[in-house]
Amino acid sequence: MDKTNVEKTGQYRYVSNLGFQPLSPLDGRYRAQVQELGEHLSEAGLNRARILVEVEWLIHLAERNVLGSNSEIDPVLKNQLRAIVSEFGVDDISALAAIEAETRHDVKAVEYFIRQKLHDLGRDDLAELVHFGCTSEDINNLSYGLTIRDAITTVWLPRAEKLVEKLSELATKYAADSMLSRTHGQPATPTTMGKELAVFVYRLRRQLTRISAVEYLGKFSGATGTWSAQVVASPETDWVSESKLFVEGLGLTFNPLTTQIESHDWQAELYSAISHFNRILHNLCTDIWTYISLNYFKQIPVAGATGSSTMPHKVNPIKFENAEANLEMSSAVLDSLSATLVTTRLQRDLTDSSSQRNVGLGIGHSLLAIDNVTKGLGEIELNQIALEADLLENWEVLAEAIQTVIRAEIARGNSQISDPYQLLKELTRGKRISSDALLSFVAELDISQEAKDRLVALKPTTYSGLASDLVKLLDSQNQ
Repeated sequence: MDKTNVEKTGQYRYVSNLGFQPLSPLDGRYRAQVQELGEHLSEAGLNRARILVEVEWLIHLAERNVLGSNSEIDPVLKNQLRAIVSEFGVDDISALAAIEAETRHDVKAVEYFIRQKLHDLGRDDLAELVHFGCTSEDINNLSYGLTIRDAITTVWLPRAEKLVEKLSELATKYAADSMLSRTHGQPATPTTMGKELAVFVYRLRRQLTRISAVEYLGKFSGATGTWSAQVVASPETDWVSESKLFVEGLGLTFNPLTTQIESHDWQAELYSAISHFNRILHNLCTDIWTYISLNYFKQIPVAGATGSSTMPHKVNPIKFENAEANLEMSSAVLDSLSATLVTTRLQRDLTDSSSQRNVGLGIGHSLLAIDNVTKGLGEIELNQIALEADLLENWEVLAEAIQTVIRAEIARGNSQISDPYQLLKELTRGKRISSDALLSFVAELDISQEAKDRLVALKPTTYSGLASDLVKLLDSQNQ
């Protein structure tokens, strides 16, 4: 520390002794919660996928004798080649990085890496089949397709489905627990907590269906999407069919009409759907937060946890607040990717290359939020006493029911009351009204006794219509 520097500027001059530290909290503070994504959406995960594509293309060319080279690959060698992918680890990552330091080109480094592996296996005769007829984007687009598909289907979707299932369980559990609605933040027709949670289950499931149905497209057609070099090298080969067979063999959907790059529309569709999921989940977080502040939900204290550094009594809804921030971060990144990736200048530019490296950031923040919300839902319980007390403080919410019953009575010829809405508006608008006052008002109405009996029996705690039954609709949605 330089003392003079501190006295003059208020700043310390630090010695650089922290070593390398992650810039993103996803790789630091929250690593444990999102590290599964690193298997797929990290630089190492991408390189492993590139090696997979190159190896499988080599095997495809050799096994089908596409070039008439008669370069046979027996089962032993095939297993050895695929082991390059399955056993790809720390030493290989370092070796590949060393090659890239010389090539200054990531995909070319992968090609040389595989050539070296072939040399080590004594099969230099296969070297020219590596990366044959490929532009870098043939390898990259398929690699991104594989890594993003695997990240979504094996990590993100299961966690999201677990969250929605937890929410569905709470909706069923609280299906009949009446509570005051607050349209525009004001007391309104009662609902049930279960029904309100079921609304979010229904919305989130629709997005999961969209996400599950996304096609992961891939192209494999050379420098400008025309197979020009391949056709010149082997005119007798049906390159479109071979490429389609290869891409579909990787579990991707073949895209035959592209420029140098696959058009990324499927990525934009996927990120848009996840971002939409994020925003619905954000809406849930703000509602749960509000219900906690209204004392509708009680938070279950976690042993050893601290809510405030100065106020010992506090249990803060931090899981939902953290989720809100991470959902906003995720959507910001994914929205940017959706807008950027669908555009390229003419047949190729590199705007997509830098952008796609941030896919893990967008998906990671979403996954972190999902984890927080899932845990947060397990740390709250419904406060039925508070819900009932709130309802019984707001008898005026029955005004809607009374004026609607009067209108039905008029339609049936059982009443001569004019303008029932205005009548109830004068009685209740902006006022608190007691149960006794409301019952006295009903007793004096010009309606049938049967209608009066129905209204007299009505309470804010029972005026929730079909709310509890609506929760059951989730069962049919899930079929």
